[in-house]
Amino acid sequence: MKHKIRPSIVLLNNDSVLLMKYIYGGTEVYGLPGGNPEVGESLQQAVVRELKEELGLTIEIDDLLFVAETHRVEKQEVVVHNIFAGKIVAGVPVLNAIHTSALSAEWINVDDLDDKNLYPNIGAEIKILFGFGSSDRTTYLGNINQQWF
Repeated sequence: MKHKIRPSIVLLNNDSVLLMKYIYGGTEVYGLPGGNPEVGESLQQAVVRELKEELGLTIEIDDLLFVAETHRVEKQEVVVHNIFAGKIVAGVPVLNAIHTSALSAEWINVDDLDDKNLYPNIGAEIKILFGFGSSDRTTYLGNINQQWF
C-alpha cells in the first residue's frame, strides 16, 4: 500500500472558493490548490511553493482546517489530505501549464459546490466555512467518500 501526503489550501473570496479544474476519465473534477512536498519541505512550505509555481500567487498559510483520507483500493493508494486555511497576499490566479496538469483555476461560488466533483470531497465542510450549515465533525474528517474518475 502506497501512502502519500497532500497539503492543500482553502482560499475564500466573497462567496467563492478557488479550485483547480481537471478532466479525469472524461469528467470535470475540481481540486483544492496544493501539491506534494519535496524532500525537506514542511507541508506549509509545499503549499506556498506549489501556489507560486502553479498560479503565480503569494499566499499566507493560516490554521489547519481538516485532515482527511482518501483510499483508492484498486491502486493500493492512501492519500492523507492536510487542508489549511489561508489568504492571497499578492497576485491573481494565472495558470502555469509547465507546473500543473490543471485546465484552469476558477473561483467557484459556494452555492455551486454540490454540483461539482471535488477532490477531496469536502464540499459540505467548505460550505460550513462560509456559514452554510453546521457540523459536529472535528478537524479530523477520517476516510472521505471519494468518487474516482
